[in-house]
This record gives sequence, structure tokens and C-alpha cells, in this order.
Amino acid sequence: MNKEAIYERIVQILQDTFDIEAERITPEAKLYEDLDIDSIDAVDLIVQLKPLAGKRLNAEAFKSVRTIQDVVDALHQLVNEDSTVA
Repeated sequence: MNKEAIYERIVQILQDTFDIEAERITPEAKLYEDLDIDSIDAVDLIVQLKPLAGKRLNAEAFKSVRTIQDVVDALHQLVNEDSTVA
């Protein structure tokens, strides 16, 4: 899965689950400051991203995530790690 597909899925999750308007969601948008995603919401987001990765997501991989692009990059790295092992 490429970064663009991951980004589009994240946008969809944020809109559907958290009722965030599409225009507020940009790669540079900060989860906490710009989108009002708190720690509980972040856990919900990770749970919803799990099917994209096809495996259990390590919360440690998302500790340094601050923006939507950070989420995309972290998830893309996890997906690619999985495909290089296979």
C-alpha cells in the first residue's frame, strides 16, 4: 500500500469516526492542536488503522507521531516491513 492510499484511508477514518471536516485534514495538520485528537481518540485511530497494516500495531511506533503525515509515514513503514519479510 502506498502513502497516498494510506493518507486517503486516514482522511476517511477521521471524517467518519471523529466528524472532522475534510478541509481541516492536511498532511501538516497536527493531531492534537489542529484536529483535537486526544490520547483516547488516538488509540481509536490506531485500532482502525490495524486492518491496513494486516497485523498488530505497536503503539511505540506511533509515540513520535504529531501530524497526519507522521501517521502516514509510520503506517507505511510498518506495512513495508511486513512485505519485505514475506
